[in-house]
Amino acid sequence: MADIVIKTDKLSKVYHLYNKPIDRLKEAIMSFGDRSKYHKDFSALEEISFEIRRGETVGIIGKNGSGKSTLLKILTGVLTPSSGDLFVVGRVSALLELGTGFNPEYTGIENIYMNGTIMGYSKEEMDAKLENIISFADIGDFIYQPVKVYSSGMFVRLAFSVAINVDPEVLIIDEALSVGDIKFQQKCYRKIEEFKLNKTVLFVSHDLNAVNKFCDRTIWLNEGVVVEDGQPFEVSKKYQAFMLDSKLTKYDELDKEDERVPLDNLKLNDVSLDVLGDNKAQIIGVGLYEVLSNKRVAIVTKGQAVIVYIRVKFNTTIDNPIYGFSIKDRLNNIVTQTNTYVLDQLVKPGKAGELTDVAFEFMIPNLSIGSYTISPALASGTQEDHIQHSWVHDALVFQIASQKRYHLPGFVALDEVNFSIL
Repeated sequence: MADIVIKTDKLSKVYHLYNKPIDRLKEAIMSFGDRSKYHKDFSALEEISFEIRRGETVGIIGKNGSGKSTLLKILTGVLTPSSGDLFVVGRVSALLELGTGFNPEYTGIENIYMNGTIMGYSKEEMDAKLENIISFADIGDFIYQPVKVYSSGMFVRLAFSVAINVDPEVLIIDEALSVGDIKFQQKCYRKIEEFKLNKTVLFVSHDLNAVNKFCDRTIWLNEGVVVEDGQPFEVSKKYQAFMLDSKLTKYDELDKEDERVPLDNLKLNDVSLDVLGDNKAQIIGVGLYEVLSNKRVAIVTKGQAVIVYIRVKFNTTIDNPIYGFSIKDRLNNIVTQTNTYVLDQLVKPGKAGELTDVAFEFMIPNLSIGSYTISPALASGTQEDHIQHSWVHDALVFQIASQKRYHLPGFVALDEVNFSIL
Protein backbone atom coordinates (compact mmCIF):
# COMPACT_ATOMS: atom_id res chain seq x y z
CA MET A 1 0.00 0.00 0.00
CA ALA A 2 3.02 2.30 0.28
CA ASP A 3 2.78 3.60 -3.30
CA ILE A 4 -1.01 3.47 -3.61
CA VAL A 5 -2.61 6.92 -3.42
CA ILE A 6 -6.15 5.96 -4.53
CA LYS A 7 -7.90 2.65 -3.92
CA THR A 8 -11.59 1.87 -4.45
CA ASP A 9 -13.19 -1.39 -3.40
CA LYS A 10 -16.68 -2.16 -4.73
CA LEU A 11 -17.54 1.53 -4.76
CA SER A 12 -21.18 2.19 -5.65
CA LYS A 13 -23.40 5.25 -5.92
CA VAL A 14 -27.20 5.00 -6.12
CA TYR A 15 -29.39 8.05 -6.71
CA HIS A 16 -33.06 8.25 -5.74
CA LEU A 17 -35.10 9.67 -8.62
CA TYR A 18 -38.51 11.21 -7.89
CA ASN A 19 -41.22 12.00 -10.41
CA LYS A 20 -42.35 15.06 -8.42
CA PRO A 21 -40.69 17.15 -5.69
CA ILE A 22 -43.55 16.40 -3.32
CA ASP A 23 -42.73 12.68 -3.51
CA ARG A 24 -39.45 13.31 -1.70
CA LEU A 25 -41.35 14.89 1.20
CA LYS A 26 -43.95 12.11 1.25
CA GLU A 27 -41.26 9.45 1.47
CA ALA A 28 -39.48 11.29 4.29
CA ILE A 29 -42.70 11.61 6.29
CA MET A 30 -43.84 8.03 5.64
CA SER A 31 -40.44 6.48 6.38
CA PHE A 32 -41.29 6.15 10.08
CA GLY A 33 -44.34 3.96 9.45
CA ASP A 34 -45.44 3.22 5.90
CA ARG A 35 -42.53 1.64 3.96
CA SER A 36 -43.88 2.73 0.57
CA LYS A 37 -41.29 4.04 -1.88
CA TYR A 38 -41.87 7.12 -3.97
CA HIS A 39 -38.58 6.92 -5.84
CA LYS A 40 -36.77 4.84 -8.42
CA ASP A 41 -33.16 3.77 -7.88
CA PHE A 42 -30.55 4.75 -10.43
CA SER A 43 -27.09 3.19 -10.14
CA ALA A 44 -24.51 5.69 -11.33
CA LEU A 45 -21.64 3.43 -10.18
CA GLU A 46 -21.75 -0.31 -9.55
CA GLU A 47 -18.97 -1.86 -7.45
CA ILE A 48 -16.05 0.04 -8.98
CA SER A 49 -12.66 -1.35 -7.89
CA PHE A 50 -9.19 -0.15 -8.92
CA GLU A 51 -5.85 1.07 -7.53
CA ILE A 52 -3.81 4.07 -8.65
CA ARG A 53 -0.18 4.47 -7.61
CA ARG A 54 1.92 7.53 -7.00
CA GLY A 55 3.31 8.94 -10.24
CA GLU A 56 0.65 7.39 -12.50
CA THR A 57 -1.35 9.45 -14.96
CA VAL A 58 -4.65 7.67 -15.49
CA GLY A 59 -7.21 8.54 -18.14
CA ILE A 60 -10.89 7.87 -17.55
CA ILE A 61 -13.05 7.60 -20.66
CA GLY A 62 -16.65 6.70 -21.42
CA LYS A 63 -19.74 8.06 -23.08
CA ASN A 64 -21.87 10.76 -21.43
CA GLY A 65 -23.72 9.34 -18.44
CA SER A 66 -21.25 6.52 -17.83
CA GLY A 67 -20.44 7.65 -14.27
CA LYS A 68 -17.13 9.48 -14.82
CA SER A 69 -18.08 12.73 -13.10
CA THR A 70 -19.82 10.90 -10.25
CA LEU A 71 -16.65 8.90 -9.62
CA LEU A 72 -14.48 12.03 -9.56
CA LYS A 73 -16.85 13.83 -7.19
CA ILE A 74 -16.63 10.89 -4.80
CA LEU A 75 -12.83 10.90 -5.03
CA THR A 76 -12.76 14.62 -4.22
CA GLY A 77 -15.26 14.34 -1.36
CA VAL A 78 -18.03 16.29 -3.08
CA LEU A 79 -20.26 13.19 -2.99
CA THR A 80 -20.37 10.26 -0.59
CA PRO A 81 -20.63 6.70 -1.95
CA SER A 82 -23.71 4.59 -1.26
CA SER A 83 -21.53 1.58 -0.48
CA GLY A 84 -17.97 0.33 -0.82
CA ASP A 85 -14.64 1.58 0.47
CA LEU A 86 -12.47 4.50 -0.65
CA PHE A 87 -8.82 5.13 0.24
CA VAL A 88 -7.13 8.42 -0.75
CA VAL A 89 -3.69 9.58 0.39
CA GLY A 90 -2.61 13.22 0.38
CA ARG A 91 -4.10 16.49 -0.75
CA VAL A 92 -6.44 16.27 -3.78
CA SER A 93 -6.91 19.21 -6.13
CA ALA A 94 -9.70 19.01 -8.68
CA LEU A 95 -10.71 20.92 -11.78
CA LEU A 96 -14.28 19.75 -12.30
CA GLU A 97 -17.07 21.29 -14.38
CA LEU A 98 -17.21 25.08 -14.54
CA GLY A 99 -18.54 26.63 -11.36
CA THR A 100 -17.41 23.96 -8.94
CA GLY A 101 -15.66 25.38 -5.87
CA PHE A 102 -15.99 29.06 -6.80
CA ASN A 103 -18.37 31.68 -5.44
CA PRO A 104 -19.59 33.78 -8.38
CA GLU A 105 -20.05 36.85 -6.15
CA TYR A 106 -16.42 36.80 -5.00
CA THR A 107 -13.55 38.28 -6.98
CA GLY A 108 -10.87 36.08 -8.48
CA ILE A 109 -8.51 37.01 -5.61
CA GLU A 110 -11.12 36.16 -2.99
CA ASN A 111 -11.85 32.81 -4.63
CA ILE A 112 -8.14 31.97 -4.64
CA TYR A 113 -7.96 32.47 -0.88
CA MET A 114 -11.25 30.65 -0.32
CA ASN A 115 -10.01 27.60 -2.25
CA GLY A 116 -6.74 27.69 -0.33
CA THR A 117 -8.64 27.70 2.97
CA ILE A 118 -10.75 24.73 1.85
CA MET A 119 -7.55 22.83 1.08
CA GLY A 120 -6.10 23.59 4.51
CA TYR A 121 -3.67 26.39 3.70
CA SER A 122 -3.21 29.42 5.93
CA LYS A 123 -3.45 32.98 4.57
CA GLU A 124 0.33 33.30 4.83
CA GLU A 125 0.82 30.14 2.75
CA MET A 126 -1.60 31.42 0.10
CA ASP A 127 0.15 34.79 0.09
CA ALA A 128 3.31 32.96 -1.01
CA LYS A 129 1.45 31.17 -3.83
CA LEU A 130 -0.62 34.12 -5.03
CA GLU A 131 1.87 35.57 -7.52
CA ASN A 132 2.34 32.24 -9.32
CA ILE A 133 -1.43 31.68 -9.49
CA ILE A 134 -2.13 35.13 -10.92
CA SER A 135 0.75 34.87 -13.40
CA PHE A 136 -0.32 31.47 -14.71
CA ALA A 137 -4.00 32.46 -15.03
CA ASP A 138 -3.02 35.59 -16.99
CA ILE A 139 -6.46 37.23 -16.95
CA GLY A 140 -5.23 40.75 -16.21
CA ASP A 141 -7.31 43.08 -14.06
CA PHE A 142 -10.25 40.68 -14.18
CA ILE A 143 -8.59 38.97 -11.22
CA TYR A 144 -10.09 41.80 -9.11
CA GLN A 145 -13.59 41.42 -10.59
CA PRO A 146 -16.42 39.09 -9.45
CA VAL A 147 -16.15 35.65 -11.06
CA LYS A 148 -19.74 35.95 -12.33
CA VAL A 149 -18.55 38.35 -15.05
CA TYR A 150 -15.87 35.93 -16.35
CA SER A 151 -16.08 34.18 -19.67
CA SER A 152 -15.81 30.39 -19.61
CA GLY A 153 -12.25 30.67 -20.87
CA MET A 154 -11.25 33.12 -18.14
CA PHE A 155 -12.88 30.97 -15.51
CA VAL A 156 -11.01 27.82 -16.52
CA ARG A 157 -7.73 29.77 -16.60
CA LEU A 158 -8.19 30.77 -12.99
CA ALA A 159 -9.52 27.38 -11.88
CA PHE A 160 -6.64 25.46 -13.46
CA SER A 161 -4.08 27.90 -12.11
CA VAL A 162 -5.39 27.43 -8.57
CA ALA A 163 -5.62 23.63 -8.94
CA ILE A 164 -2.07 23.21 -10.23
CA ASN A 165 -0.34 25.69 -7.91
CA VAL A 166 -1.59 24.48 -4.52
CA ASP A 167 0.89 21.58 -4.60
CA PRO A 168 -1.55 18.65 -4.43
CA GLU A 169 -0.50 15.00 -4.34
CA VAL A 170 -3.37 14.14 -6.70
CA LEU A 171 -4.66 16.36 -9.53
CA ILE A 172 -8.07 15.57 -11.03
CA ILE A 173 -9.16 17.19 -14.31
CA ASP A 174 -12.67 16.64 -15.65
CA GLU A 175 -12.94 17.81 -19.28
CA ALA A 176 -12.61 21.45 -18.21
CA LEU A 177 -9.63 22.26 -20.46
CA SER A 178 -11.79 21.88 -23.58
CA VAL A 179 -13.18 25.42 -23.15
CA GLY A 180 -9.78 27.12 -23.10
CA ASP A 181 -8.09 28.63 -26.14
CA ILE A 182 -5.41 26.54 -27.84
CA LYS A 183 -2.51 28.57 -26.45
CA PHE A 184 -3.71 28.12 -22.89
CA GLN A 185 -4.46 24.42 -23.48
CA GLN A 186 -0.88 23.86 -24.59
CA LYS A 187 0.35 25.76 -21.54
CA CYS A 188 -1.77 23.51 -19.31
CA TYR A 189 -0.54 20.32 -20.99
CA ARG A 190 3.07 21.41 -20.48
CA LYS A 191 2.29 21.96 -16.82
CA ILE A 192 0.66 18.51 -16.61
CA GLU A 193 3.77 16.94 -18.15
CA GLU A 194 5.86 18.66 -15.48
CA PHE A 195 3.40 17.74 -12.73
CA LYS A 196 3.21 14.04 -13.60
CA LEU A 197 6.93 13.52 -12.94
CA ASN A 198 6.26 12.95 -9.24
CA LYS A 199 2.51 13.42 -8.73
CA THR A 200 -0.65 11.52 -9.63
CA VAL A 201 -3.07 12.77 -12.30
CA LEU A 202 -6.60 11.60 -13.12
CA PHE A 203 -7.59 12.91 -16.52
CA VAL A 204 -11.15 12.67 -17.83
CA SER A 205 -11.61 13.58 -21.49
CA HIS A 206 -13.45 12.67 -24.68
CA ASP A 207 -10.27 13.53 -26.60
CA LEU A 208 -8.76 10.08 -27.03
CA ASN A 209 -5.61 11.48 -28.61
CA ALA A 210 -4.92 13.54 -25.48
CA VAL A 211 -5.62 10.51 -23.28
CA ASN A 212 -3.27 8.32 -25.34
CA LYS A 213 -0.50 10.92 -25.25
CA PHE A 214 -0.55 11.94 -21.59
CA CYS A 215 -1.77 8.85 -19.75
CA ASP A 216 0.09 5.75 -18.60
CA ARG A 217 -3.15 3.83 -18.21
CA THR A 218 -6.82 4.20 -19.14
CA ILE A 219 -10.00 3.10 -17.38
CA TRP A 220 -13.13 2.78 -19.54
CA LEU A 221 -16.44 3.22 -17.72
CA ASN A 222 -19.78 2.32 -19.26
CA GLU A 223 -23.11 2.58 -17.46
CA GLY A 224 -21.44 2.64 -14.09
CA VAL A 225 -19.09 -0.33 -14.45
CA VAL A 226 -15.44 -0.74 -15.45
CA VAL A 227 -15.36 -2.27 -18.93
CA GLU A 228 -11.60 -2.16 -19.44
CA ASP A 229 -8.50 -1.09 -17.51
CA GLY A 230 -5.20 -1.18 -19.36
CA GLN A 231 -2.86 0.42 -21.89
CA PRO A 232 -4.35 3.69 -23.26
CA PHE A 233 -4.04 2.87 -26.96
CA GLU A 234 -5.58 -0.60 -26.63
CA VAL A 235 -8.43 0.59 -24.42
CA SER A 236 -9.10 3.54 -26.74
CA LYS A 237 -9.34 1.26 -29.78
CA LYS A 238 -11.94 -0.90 -28.07
CA TYR A 239 -13.90 2.12 -26.83
CA GLN A 240 -13.89 3.79 -30.24
CA ALA A 241 -15.05 0.61 -31.96
CA PHE A 242 -17.82 0.26 -29.39
CA MET A 243 -18.98 3.85 -29.87
CA LEU A 244 -19.05 3.57 -33.67
CA ASP A 245 -21.35 0.54 -33.71
CA SER A 246 -24.69 1.46 -32.18
CA LYS A 247 -25.98 -2.11 -32.55
CA LEU A 248 -23.57 -3.41 -29.91
CA THR A 249 -24.39 -3.58 -26.22
CA LYS A 250 -20.97 -4.71 -25.01
CA TYR A 251 -17.48 -4.86 -26.41
CA ASP A 252 -17.26 -8.70 -26.25
CA GLU A 253 -19.24 -8.96 -29.49
CA LEU A 254 -16.43 -7.21 -31.38
CA ASP A 255 -13.69 -9.59 -30.34
CA LYS A 256 -14.27 -12.42 -32.81
CA GLU A 257 -11.22 -14.15 -34.24
CA ASP A 258 -12.98 -15.24 -37.42
CA GLU A 259 -14.05 -11.73 -38.41
CA ARG A 260 -12.53 -11.10 -41.84
CA VAL A 261 -14.76 -9.81 -44.62
CA PRO A 262 -17.52 -7.31 -43.77
CA LEU A 263 -20.90 -8.97 -44.19
CA ASP A 264 -24.37 -8.08 -42.94
CA ASN A 265 -23.03 -6.35 -39.83
CA LEU A 266 -21.74 -3.54 -42.04
CA LYS A 267 -25.08 -2.43 -43.47
CA LEU A 268 -25.39 1.32 -43.51
CA ASN A 269 -27.91 3.25 -41.49
CA ASP A 270 -30.14 4.91 -44.08
CA VAL A 271 -31.62 7.33 -41.57
CA SER A 272 -28.41 9.10 -40.55
CA LEU A 273 -26.44 9.01 -43.80
CA ASP A 274 -26.49 11.48 -46.67
CA VAL A 275 -26.66 9.51 -49.95
CA LEU A 276 -26.50 10.99 -53.44
CA GLY A 277 -26.95 9.34 -56.84
CA ASP A 278 -29.52 7.98 -59.30
CA ASN A 279 -30.01 4.74 -57.30
CA LYS A 280 -29.15 2.45 -60.24
CA ALA A 281 -26.73 0.93 -57.75
CA GLN A 282 -26.55 1.28 -53.98
CA ILE A 283 -23.65 1.21 -51.56
CA ILE A 284 -25.04 -0.86 -48.68
CA GLY A 285 -21.92 -1.64 -46.65
CA VAL A 286 -18.54 -0.21 -45.78
CA GLY A 287 -15.82 -1.21 -43.33
CA LEU A 288 -12.26 -0.32 -42.35
CA TYR A 289 -10.10 -3.34 -41.46
CA GLU A 290 -6.50 -3.85 -40.41
CA VAL A 291 -4.51 -6.02 -42.83
CA LEU A 292 -2.41 -7.85 -40.24
CA SER A 293 -5.14 -8.81 -37.76
CA ASN A 294 -8.02 -9.07 -40.27
CA LYS A 295 -10.18 -7.17 -37.78
CA ARG A 296 -12.25 -4.03 -37.99
CA VAL A 297 -10.46 -0.92 -36.68
CA ALA A 298 -11.58 2.56 -35.67
CA ILE A 299 -8.24 3.98 -34.47
CA VAL A 300 -5.20 3.77 -36.75
CA THR A 301 -1.69 5.15 -36.99
CA LYS A 302 0.31 6.66 -39.84
CA GLY A 303 1.75 3.95 -42.06
CA GLN A 304 -0.63 1.24 -40.83
CA ALA A 305 -1.82 -1.16 -43.56
CA VAL A 306 -5.61 -1.11 -43.84
CA ILE A 307 -8.39 -2.19 -46.20
CA VAL A 308 -11.54 -0.25 -47.04
CA TYR A 309 -14.29 -2.68 -48.04
CA ILE A 310 -17.29 -1.44 -50.03
CA ARG A 311 -20.39 -3.54 -50.71
CA VAL A 312 -22.58 -2.61 -53.65
CA LYS A 313 -26.04 -3.78 -54.71
CA PHE A 314 -26.70 -3.32 -58.44
CA ASN A 315 -30.32 -2.47 -59.29
CA THR A 316 -29.54 -2.26 -63.02
CA THR A 317 -26.62 -3.50 -65.11
CA ILE A 318 -23.74 -0.99 -65.20
CA ASP A 319 -21.07 -1.59 -67.84
CA ASN A 320 -18.21 0.61 -66.66
CA PRO A 321 -18.46 0.96 -62.90
CA ILE A 322 -15.98 3.18 -61.08
CA TYR A 323 -15.46 2.39 -57.40
CA GLY A 324 -13.78 4.94 -55.17
CA PHE A 325 -13.70 6.75 -51.86
CA SER A 326 -12.51 10.00 -50.31
CA ILE A 327 -11.15 10.79 -46.86
CA LYS A 328 -12.21 14.07 -45.25
CA ASP A 329 -11.06 15.86 -42.10
CA ARG A 330 -13.33 17.23 -39.38
CA LEU A 331 -13.78 20.50 -41.32
CA ASN A 332 -15.13 18.54 -44.32
CA ASN A 333 -12.01 19.12 -46.41
CA ILE A 334 -11.07 16.24 -48.73
CA VAL A 335 -7.51 15.32 -47.76
CA THR A 336 -7.13 12.43 -50.18
CA GLN A 337 -9.17 10.31 -52.57
CA THR A 338 -8.85 7.60 -55.17
CA ASN A 339 -10.90 5.42 -57.51
CA THR A 340 -10.50 2.51 -59.90
CA TYR A 341 -10.36 4.77 -62.96
CA VAL A 342 -7.32 6.78 -61.82
CA LEU A 343 -5.73 3.52 -60.62
CA ASP A 344 -6.18 2.17 -64.17
CA GLN A 345 -8.03 -0.92 -62.96
CA LEU A 346 -10.06 -3.14 -65.26
CA VAL A 347 -13.45 -3.56 -63.60
CA LYS A 348 -16.06 -6.07 -64.72
CA PRO A 349 -19.67 -4.88 -65.31
CA GLY A 350 -22.09 -4.96 -62.42
CA LYS A 351 -25.13 -7.08 -63.22
CA ALA A 352 -28.65 -6.22 -62.11
CA GLY A 353 -29.59 -7.94 -58.84
CA GLU A 354 -26.07 -8.96 -57.77
CA LEU A 355 -24.02 -7.95 -54.74
CA THR A 356 -20.37 -7.05 -55.22
CA ASP A 357 -17.71 -6.52 -52.58
CA VAL A 358 -14.59 -4.53 -53.48
CA ALA A 359 -11.48 -3.78 -51.45
CA PHE A 360 -8.94 -0.95 -51.45
CA GLU A 361 -5.75 -1.83 -49.58
CA PHE A 362 -3.37 1.01 -48.70
CA MET A 363 -1.19 2.55 -46.00
CA ILE A 364 -2.61 5.29 -43.75
CA PRO A 365 -1.11 8.49 -45.19
CA ASN A 366 0.84 11.21 -43.40
CA LEU A 367 -2.07 13.06 -41.79
CA SER A 368 -2.41 14.98 -38.54
CA ILE A 369 -3.89 13.25 -35.51
CA GLY A 370 -7.67 13.60 -35.20
CA SER A 371 -10.96 12.36 -36.62
CA TYR A 372 -11.58 11.62 -40.30
CA THR A 373 -14.43 10.21 -42.37
CA ILE A 374 -14.57 7.87 -45.35
CA SER A 375 -17.09 8.58 -48.12
CA PRO A 376 -17.44 5.68 -50.60
CA ALA A 377 -18.79 6.25 -54.09
CA LEU A 378 -19.87 4.37 -57.21
CA ALA A 379 -20.11 5.96 -60.67
CA SER A 380 -19.78 4.89 -64.29
CA GLY A 381 -18.05 6.37 -67.33
CA THR A 382 -14.72 8.18 -67.07
CA GLN A 383 -13.05 10.51 -64.61
CA GLU A 384 -13.97 13.53 -66.74
CA ASP A 385 -17.45 12.38 -67.82
CA HIS A 386 -19.29 10.11 -65.41
CA ILE A 387 -22.67 9.45 -63.83
CA GLN A 388 -22.94 9.25 -60.04
CA HIS A 389 -24.95 6.22 -58.93
CA SER A 390 -24.26 6.18 -55.19
CA TRP A 391 -22.18 8.48 -53.03
CA VAL A 392 -22.43 8.10 -49.25
CA HIS A 393 -21.19 11.12 -47.35
CA ASP A 394 -19.22 10.36 -44.16
CA ALA A 395 -20.22 6.71 -44.05
CA LEU A 396 -17.44 5.74 -41.66
CA VAL A 397 -15.55 7.62 -38.93
CA PHE A 398 -12.03 6.74 -37.80
CA GLN A 399 -9.26 8.40 -35.81
CA ILE A 400 -5.57 8.75 -36.45
CA ALA A 401 -3.83 8.27 -33.12
CA SER A 402 -1.15 10.40 -31.49
CA GLN A 403 2.36 10.16 -32.85
CA LYS A 404 5.73 11.33 -31.55
CA ARG A 405 6.02 13.56 -34.58
CA TYR A 406 3.31 15.97 -35.69
CA HIS A 407 2.44 16.86 -39.25
CA LEU A 408 0.42 19.59 -40.89
CA PRO A 409 -2.81 18.58 -42.64
CA GLY A 410 -3.03 18.83 -46.39
CA PHE A 411 -3.90 17.01 -49.58
CA VAL A 412 -1.76 13.90 -49.76
CA ALA A 413 -1.42 10.95 -52.09
CA LEU A 414 -2.30 7.36 -51.27
CA ASP A 415 0.76 5.31 -52.18
CA GLU A 416 0.71 1.72 -53.43
CA VAL A 417 -3.06 1.26 -53.50
CA ASN A 418 -4.09 -2.30 -54.37
CA PHE A 419 -7.65 -2.84 -55.59
CA SER A 420 -9.51 -6.14 -55.90
CA ILE A 421 -13.02 -7.47 -56.43
CA LEU A 422 -13.84 -10.21 -53.95
